[in-house]
Amino acid sequence: MKEKPDVLQGTLALMVLKTLDVMGAQHGWGIARRIEQISGDLLAVNQGTLYPLLLKLEHEGSIASRVGAHRKTTAARASTGFTGAGPQANPGETRGWEQTAAIIARFFKVKADDLA
Repeated sequence: MKEKPDVLQGTLALMVLKTLDVMGAQHGWGIARRIEQISGDLLAVNQGTLYPLLLKLEHEGSIASRVGAHRKTTAARASTGFTGAGPQANPGETRGWEQTAAIIARFFKVKADDLA
């Protein structure tokens, strides 16, 4: 079985925020599964990368989480959702990613004859 690559550095935050924008509050596990599903199961979301990112986004004020009981024995982060800041707080970031994706796409399309 072919091993899935990890999500590219710098792209996970965007995927997490877009997932929450579309689906609403989710557990970290649900966010990871949704990102993998949207990628057509081509990406693997490393839990050791996802949870620190969720904490970082929470500290930045982009998302909020609540702590609830997990199996009635331990406290666990129950769900994550947007604060008032949400994805609309920085529309320039979305435009920046769209521009970056368009630029990279150009590199895959260019041929030697185009450069003459």
